[in-house]
Amino acid sequence: MTTHPHESSDSSPRYAVLFPGQGVQRPGMGEPWRATESWELVESVSRASGFDVAELLLTADQETLSRTDHAQISVFTASLLAWSELRSRESDARVVAVAGHSLGEYTALVAAGVLSVADGAWLVGERGRAMAEVARRRPGAMAAVMGADVDEVAALVDTFRQEGADLWVANHNSPQQTVIAGSRTAIDAAASRAAEAGLRYSVLPVTAACHSPYMEPASAALRRALELTHFAAGVLPVVANVDARAHYGGSQWQELSTRQLVSRVRWVESLNTLHEELDCTAFLDIGPGGTLAGLARRAQPGVPAHKFTAPAPLAVAA
Repeated sequence: MTTHPHESSDSSPRYAVLFPGQGVQRPGMGEPWRATESWELVESVSRASGFDVAELLLTADQETLSRTDHAQISVFTASLLAWSELRSRESDARVVAVAGHSLGEYTALVAAGVLSVADGAWLVGERGRAMAEVARRRPGAMAAVMGADVDEVAALVDTFRQEGADLWVANHNSPQQTVIAGSRTAIDAAASRAAEAGLRYSVLPVTAACHSPYMEPASAALRRALELTHFAAGVLPVVANVDARAHYGGSQWQELSTRQLVSRVRWVESLNTLHEELDCTAFLDIGPGGTLAGLARRAQPGVPAHKFTAPAPLAVAA
């Protein structure tokens, strides 16, 4: 790990903060934050996005939260509440970079000062609606393949593509977990070949082929919203899903965010960038669940990974 001359030499962690994407939503996930000062953000997000976010965070059932647009604004807000409380309660925590998995990239951009809360909420609302519309018009499917590296899964996908099937690598989540996306027919057919290869295969409970060419119409709709959005200079580097490189603010995020909907989430590479290039010595999963902390431990087993999912001291959230 490189030490730069301008950096402190003390041993306190240099955190890479990770924000989750769609899939971690659950009923009542806003309840832990309801009595905090950060709860006022809920009204701001509701006003900007057009959703009743308080209802989604407090009383919505799992079926309601499974809708793409509901899930995305809910996870975005819950993660934002956690981030706000972290900065208030753990002001000494040294955050040196941020990244977000798919939807979580928008929370990361707000955390980094690249987007305002209102602009972030508006974009997440537009993104969720656009993706839900695509899923309605052209349903797709996704599956997690476990027990093989990404090159092996890509080879499996290529075989199907050569046969004319709609199938792509969507997320490289950990060294032994890759998510694929495409038509329901292709996803179902890939299950048998994965089994023949001795791989574990789990079809995800979604009706969209995210991070694949199926999302081209949503990407085009989102681009129009992105072109109306101001991206500030920012105060922290954000490692982007599409290229696993560190970026600051500016209009480059219009292109990066447009490409994200139809491109592979390079999560393992992003974690490598955070640790090896940005000198982050610990990962901190902010928001519902703790999925990203688990993925970080598998991708970077020598780097501590913690989570901050409720209003408690960071020290007890390892």
